[in-house]
Amino acid sequence: MDDPSQRDVEELAGRALAVHSRLIRFYGEPVWREPLPPLDELISTILSQNTNDRNRDRAFRELSQRFPGWEAVRDAPAGEVVDAIRVAGLANQKGPRIQAVLREITRERGSLDLSFLKRMTRDEARTWLMQFNGVGPKTAAIVLQFSLGFPAFPVDTHIYRVSGRIGLRPANMTVEQAHLFLERLLPPGAYYAAHLNLIRLGREICQARRADCPHCPLVDLCDLGRELTGIRY
Repeated sequence: MDDPSQRDVEELAGRALAVHSRLIRFYGEPVWREPLPPLDELISTILSQNTNDRNRDRAFRELSQRFPGWEAVRDAPAGEVVDAIRVAGLANQKGPRIQAVLREITRERGSLDLSFLKRMTRDEARTWLMQFNGVGPKTAAIVLQFSLGFPAFPVDTHIYRVSGRIGLRPANMTVEQAHLFLERLLPPGAYYAAHLNLIRLGREICQARRADCPHCPLVDLCDLGRELTGIRY
């Protein structure tokens, strides 16, 4: 991927801010659920990989009901953890991954308390989280933004698709590269709302199989929308 020039980044930042403002007017200020403790958020986000929110939440509740704490999940027979999270899909991968992360945290820190991350800088906390297998940029950014209160911009499949269609990132940029790139385009105070509203747009209007451009509030700001509808600047 060729790095965009500073001028290109500045132009994209202007468009990204316009997109954010338009979505605020269209959807309003979004409010997510109550923040989870960082370890809970980490496990929940691992469970969310390649599944929907409902199945993630069901699997998380099942873990919480079957085991009295994360130490018990860590030390349980692998089959019991896999069975508890089966509804989230890919349980044979996610179960051992969760247990491995819990064991590695225990070995490094001596306990499963992640409150120390709040005393780090954002980038230090991001690096620490991403040392674990199965914890990539999206998982780390979700824990940073929604649990630790650090400004971070998680890029899920909806945001990656929508940002590409709008033209907010180079078409050949990988999803891993998109996290830090999109963070450059928006002010940190906009990350929370922009993340949630772009996901909502991707679920309701700019869907994977079909972009409903005539009903999209961003059609005149979007490369694909202008191409499909003939709208010009």
